[in-house]
Parts: sequence; C-alpha cells; structure tokens
Amino acid sequence: MPSPPKAPARKKDLKVSKEAALSKPIAEVPVSPVPPKTKNGGPDDFALPTKEVYKPDNQLQLVEKDLQEEIAKMLTANNPAAPKNTARFNMKERVYKLEPMVEQLLVHYATDGWLMHKASEDARKQQEVEKQVEEAAAKFQNEVDKAKKEKREEGTDAAEGPDDSRQLRNQFNFSERAAQTLNYPMRDRETTTEPPPTASFSGTCSQWEIYDAYIADQEKQRAQEEVNKQKAAAKKATTATETAETSQDPAKDDHGDVLHHGNMERAVKVLERMENQNTFKELAMDFKYWDDMSDQYRQAEGSLLPLWKFYTDHCKHKHVTSLCWNPEYYDLFAVGYGSFDFLHQSSGLVCCYSLKNPSYPEYVFSTDSGVMCLDFHPQHPNLLALGCYDGSVSVYDVRRPTKPLYSSTAATGKHTDPVWEIFWQEDEMLKQLQFFSVASDGRVTLWTLAKSELLHQEMMELRLGSSGKKDAEDEPTKGNLAGGCCFDFNKAQDHLFVVGTEEGHIHKCSQAYNSEYLQTYQGHDMTVYAVKWNNIHTRIFLSASADWTLKLWEGDNPRPVMSFDLNNPVGDAAWSPHSATVFAAVTDDGKVHVYDLAENKHDALCQQKVVKKAKLTKISFNPKHPILIVGDDRGCVTCLKLSPNLRKVSKPAEDKQKVEDLEIAKLNKVIEIAMKGEMADPAQ
Repeated sequence: MPSPPKAPARKKDLKVSKEAALSKPIAEVPVSPVPPKTKNGGPDDFALPTKEVYKPDNQLQLVEKDLQEEIAKMLTANNPAAPKNTARFNMKERVYKLEPMVEQLLVHYATDGWLMHKASEDARKQQEVEKQVEEAAAKFQNEVDKAKKEKREEGTDAAEGPDDSRQLRNQFNFSERAAQTLNYPMRDRETTTEPPPTASFSGTCSQWEIYDAYIADQEKQRAQEEVNKQKAAAKKATTATETAETSQDPAKDDHGDVLHHGNMERAVKVLERMENQNTFKELAMDFKYWDDMSDQYRQAEGSLLPLWKFYTDHCKHKHVTSLCWNPEYYDLFAVGYGSFDFLHQSSGLVCCYSLKNPSYPEYVFSTDSGVMCLDFHPQHPNLLALGCYDGSVSVYDVRRPTKPLYSSTAATGKHTDPVWEIFWQEDEMLKQLQFFSVASDGRVTLWTLAKSELLHQEMMELRLGSSGKKDAEDEPTKGNLAGGCCFDFNKAQDHLFVVGTEEGHIHKCSQAYNSEYLQTYQGHDMTVYAVKWNNIHTRIFLSASADWTLKLWEGDNPRPVMSFDLNNPVGDAAWSPHSATVFAAVTDDGKVHVYDLAENKHDALCQQKVVKKAKLTKISFNPKHPILIVGDDRGCVTCLKLSPNLRKVSKPAEDKQKVEDLEIAKLNKVIEIAMKGEMADPAQ
C-alpha cells in the first residue's frame, strides 16, 4: 500500500499545509499490531510486532494544488470552559452589565516538589545537618568498636551485643496522626428586599444666581459675627460683675462653673504630672537611682547623665540668659530668655519649670524687653526679681504673673544700660525687702520695695582704674565709668561683694564704704562674665571670663591662686553646694567642664559635650539633688545628673566633726599646695 505524502515543514506564522491538516489524520489509521509468523506458519513470540496502515474508503481525494495550500491556525490563551456571559448588577447605574474580565487561567497539572538547589540556603543547612549526623554516627561507631576491642582484650564474652541505648535514631522516625471529620454541607441563604427609594432632582444655575448666593452668605456671616460680639460683651460684663461680687463677699463659693474652679485646675495639674511621669518613667528612675558603676574603677574621671530637656515654642529664637532654682521648692526653677545679640533684640520671657512636669512650664509671662537676669527671694519663694536689657528692674509674683508688682522707670532711676546681675538681700535693721543690681552703666544700685513704689539708692559707681577713688572734681559721666557685668555677695559677710567688669578687672567692695574699692584683682584680659563666692569656704571665689580662663582667688591675694584654660570663651561658672572643691563651667563649644580640686588640681574630671551646633550660656547646681541645669543660645535647658565621682563629700570620722570643717580643710590644703608652687615659680 502506498504511504501518504509527507506534510511540508511548519512556518513561523503557525501555518500548515492542507495535506497535513486533512489527509494525514484520516489516512494513517493505526490498528492493533500483528505478531509476525515463523516459516512453519506459527506465530513468532520473539519477533518485533509490525504496524499495518489501511486507507479508509471515504478518504478525501485532494489534488497537488490542494495539498500545497496552507491553512493558518491561531493559538490563543482563552479558556474554552470559562463562562462568557457573566453579568453583574451595577449599583451605580442600576443595570446588569456583562463582566468584561473573565478568568482564563486553566491549571493542567500541579504538584508539590521537595527538591532544592545545591546553592540555596536551605540545601546548605540540610547538608550541615546531614554532616553532623554522619559525624555523630561515626563517633558512636568508634565508641562501639573501642568497647568491643576492650572486651576482647579483657576476655569477656564477645558474643554479647554492644549497648546501643545511645544509638542514633532515624531522623525520619516520627508518626503522623490524622483524623477525618465530617464536613458539613454548604448552605446558601438568600433574601430579597425592596430597593431604597430614589428621587431625581435637577436645576439650572446662572452666574447671577451664584453671585447672589455669595452675597447672601457674606451678609449672614456678618450678622453672625455681630451676634457673637454682643454675646461676648454680655458675658464679659457678667463675669466682671460676678468677680466684683465675689471679691466683696469672700464667703461666696463658686461651685457653678466646675471647669474653671480652682479645685479643677489643681486636679488637672496633678493628672498632667502623673501622665508626664509615666511618659518619662525611665528618666525619673535614672534621676532617683542612677549611679555610674564605672566610677568605681576610675578615680579621676566622671560623667554626666542627660535627663530632661525643657523647651517651649514661646522661646523660639531666644537665648537662655539666666537660671535660678527656687529656694523652697527644689524641683522648681526659673529661666530667663532674652538675646545676647545686641543688634537683634526682642521681647523677653520668663518660664518656671518643674522637674515633675518637663513638657510644659508651670508659669509663663513675658516682658517688653529681653530678660537678662533673675533671682528668687530666699524667704519669699513667690517673689521673682528681673533685670532687663533696657535697664529696668521689676518684681513679679509667680502665682499671679499677669503684671509686675513693682517696676522701675526713668523717673524712678532705672539703669541706662542692660542689667546683667540681680541679687536679693534682707535689710537686717529695718527688715525690708530689697535687692541689688549691676549694669553696664557702671552703677551698683540698691532697690527697696516700698508700699506703692520701688525706691533706689546708688551703692557704688564703678570707676576705671584699680583704686576706684572718686575725686571731688570728677563728675559722674559715662566716659569714666567701668561697665559692670556680674557681682556676688559673700555668704558670711553680706556687706562684702565682688564685681566683674568689661575691662577684665574684679573689684571687692563694701556697702559701708562706697567711696573706693577695697581691693582690685587683675588677672583677666577680657570681659568677666561670672564671679561666684564659694558656698562653704567664705574666702574663696571663682571668676569666668571671655579670655578662655577660669581663675580661683583667695582673700586679699591680688593674684589668682589657680588658673584653668578651657580653650573657649567661658560663659558661666558655679560652685557645687555640697562640696567646697567641686565647681563647673560652660563654654561656647557646647561642653560642660566639672572640676574637683581634691582629686585633680589641673584637669577637669569631666568634659562632656551636651549640645550640638549651639553655645552654652548658663549653668546652675540644684541646692539639694545631685543634678545641674545648663542653658544654650537656642532656648533649651538640659538637666544633667552627676556621677558619684563628681559629688564626693567628706565623711567625718568622729561625731564631733562637721562636714563643713572637713570641706574647708580640704580646700585649704589644695590652696596651700598651689601657693607653694607659685612661690617656687615666681615667673608664673
């Protein structure tokens, strides 16, 4: 039987010949294989079967032209079993719409495999596990062989099998448990509801109608504003009347307005403090219990732990110009905000912060001029004295800081230049409230709080020169006066005080003898920013200057006993209230330097950078807790805790000894050694 013609090769566009499409599937009809036969006519069981092809009678007869014709077959990704008339109800248009996207994916075969690539991470882990198993098996086999060998040498029965209690088990030795549960049949529940009622509305709008609507709306807003103004005026008048009645009748209890009652204010303040203590719980625990344990292994070093940061949006673009702790409430301190940039002056601000609520100040009040200094009264903790950039001084009651209780004016003798330092002092004779101030105009002024005004008295005029003696021919002109920048009163003899000037000199003065200086200390080459008497040793004081140095002075010695170079302008310095040999200073590079002369007479025990891209301006020790606060020129105040090496205090060996006497003796020993070194090197 002739074989059917071969189909031409398939082209790239998936076209085949008509001969291959029509004749081949019909012509080649395979039948069951017929086993070949042997020569004798019997079937040959070992011969390969043959295949015979029969031509059906109804096969289509095609000519050569039809056989060479190409028929195109297009392969598509459509799923023939996928529905093509899926319709869904469109809620927006409220009609049924045919679904344009129909899932055409048809999975013919899928299986889960357990093969892993050799370079994969899972394969590497499996190889490591197998390697460990092999090593463990080899180790176990070695132990078994060794045991057999020992038994043979001992002559024991070798037929007894080895102890395989520790033999490794098959890693696939696990049993799988399964249970077949009843699958509940699926149930469909359907319900029909009435469609929600619909309504059609339409309208036309012109430009004039839009204009009229806007005009009507503006008129309505103006009328509403007038009504609101009338209501506010009526409410203000009612409040003023109620306030007057309450002031006339103090026994009247205002329980009507619960939200604005005093008890509600106190309750809300307590809740706010509780919330803040929960928020800053870790910092509160550090403040209470933290001690740097590394101080036990380093005797001449210490560290500062940053705690809270005090900042408010009211002090943006302002400098911290003064810090002062409250003498009675040790968690409360006042911060004065102003500007040391004399070309960019603005209003001042005072914020009273509490360690119990670091998120927002307790009291806030502003001044017309920048605040340059402030001080709490030692016996009346609610009185706060301020010195401003315009030369005025004022006294505020922090409980009602709406306006000052007392304020100086040009008529009452205010300073003509910025007030740099202010200090409360009690009058021992008349028991009057009074304070001192020093300013750049060269005047040290005593201010007394009278019943209705603030009285002033000139205590000292800071004249240029080392003596400060005032001649009869000299007139008090500004040209021959030295600008005062800071001062401090002696802790034991309150009539003695030292004043630092812009020319770098320090003058010791007395209230009882104000015609000339008692003594002049010359050691600084630039402005003296701070002078501080020691809190325990009353003959020692410290000075900080813009010439990068800190100097220690003693009694009547006109030369500094010790000097420390900090490599940057020193903004402020302060003595520790607990130790006579510990003091700290801040510099313009953002560092805090803490010294303990009893441990190291030359270098600081701690030099720590507190702020970045900012200058530290002020520093103050807490009178009770081992913490200090520092302010910078960006209006932020940072609280730091001293490590144990920075707050060492002398411990008395006997009951009769006092801690103050031991601290004084410790500082005297340091000064004595420094004086001997100065005598040995006269050129110093």
